[in-house]
Amino acid sequence: MNAARSFAKLLREHRGTLLFLGLMLVFRSSYADWMVVPTGSMNPTIVEGDRILVDKHVYGWRIPFTTTRLTGGADPQRGDIAVFYSPIDGTRLVKRIIGIPGDIIEMKDEVLLINGQAQQYSDDMIHSELLTETLQQAPQFLAEQLGTTHHAVMFLPQRPALRNFGPIKVSDDHYLMLGDNRDNSADSRYIGLVPRDSIVGKATKVIASLNPDNFHLPRTNRYWQALM
Repeated sequence: MNAARSFAKLLREHRGTLLFLGLMLVFRSSYADWMVVPTGSMNPTIVEGDRILVDKHVYGWRIPFTTTRLTGGADPQRGDIAVFYSPIDGTRLVKRIIGIPGDIIEMKDEVLLINGQAQQYSDDMIHSELLTETLQQAPQFLAEQLGTTHHAVMFLPQRPALRNFGPIKVSDDHYLMLGDNRDNSADSRYIGLVPRDSIVGKATKVIASLNPDNFHLPRTNRYWQALM
């Protein structure tokens, strides 16, 4: 009885804090969250140590702490940077949407073909904020025109990689994902197509970034940088 009274007293004294924490958890589960990026699979767009903002409501409101959607929301679009759960092991990943339902996707010698149309590429600048280990691999950078999205992609010619695949037809309610680091990314070439219900949200900004090469000190030039 004393224990019950003590617990009830604790709840009364801290109900404001508990309510705040509960609302924060619901907010992060269904509206917006942040994600730490530990790998370079989205180099050079997202670099190791970035903390990215994930808008979870964009593709539909969900019941908190579940993948069940309450509203339809916007359909994921080709070129979006999406956060999703891997269909292989449930790991939370971030990649770029390349193929939407009905698309036929193919890659020939690193060049993407979407519905038989080769995408356009042009030279891009060197991205010096990448880790030293990555820069030592002599990466090559190109700007890829993916529909209306113009973004950088990175290639590592010295690294063994799957540079040809398909053609693959994207089935209904599924999406084909690729990393912008085309030669070092565990994406749909390896894990298959991603169901829509596995997509958590859209990555829109870098909130903050800590540099693993420099004692995890902040990269202030990346704060609130929009993701393209």
